Amino acid sequence: MYHFSRAIYRELAPYVKEDKPASQAETNRERVLRECESAVVRLMTDRRYFARPARSLFTNVRPYFSMSDLPRVHFVIERNMKLATEFVIRVPEYVFAAAGVERQCEAMTRKGEPCQRQPLSGSEYCPSHQHLEESFEELELAA
Repeated sequence: MYHFSRAIYRELAPYVKEDKPASQAETNRERVLRECESAVVRLMTDRRYFARPARSLFTNVRPYFSMSDLPRVHFVIERNMKLATEFVIRVPEYVFAAAGVERQCEAMTRKGEPCQRQPLSGSEYCPSHQHLEESFEELELAA
């Protein structure tokens, strides 16, 4: 997933405004890099509750670019976040193993706590909560 955030940053870095307020510890380029990395990490670990990752990232980095560069910035972010989302959907086991994050079932138990079991391969739910998978797919298709 590191490659997706760095690809976004490499394409956007030449267009970042260089001025930095005195109160700001990081340069604008460093802030854009941190925003790209945090958006991709959140996409990887919390995809279900991160409905519009490209929109969120664009909103966060927009102040660091001039108005004339914003269409290009939006295009780059939209394209790369779409590729990252498709990759996470297609290969979830690789993504979590590469990040060192153990996968957990997305369902909640009757007590209101997160389920602690491992999900099935290619699914977000464990065998006990597999019946929830269909309703989530239907919601995605409706959206």
